Amino acid sequence: MPLSTSSNFARPDDAFRAIVEAHRGFTDEQSADFDAALVLILANHIGDIDVLREAILLAKRSMIDGQQQQQQQ
Repeated sequence: MPLSTSSNFARPDDAFRAIVEAHRGFTDEQSADFDAALVLILANHIGDIDVLREAILLAKRSMIDGQQQQQQQ
């Protein structure tokens, strides 16, 4: 199963909002712990190490690209 990078949500803004709202009231540390737990739960749901590795690379690339854009500003 290849990594799907297009939105699979009928209402992607609702998915984003649900994740943001889940962090409400958390400290930065609690928020990071929540993110880690959510990632592990969703990784387990995917259950495909190749897809997980592809997602990890994509996330790393997006972080690097974001940092480079900030440095250029």
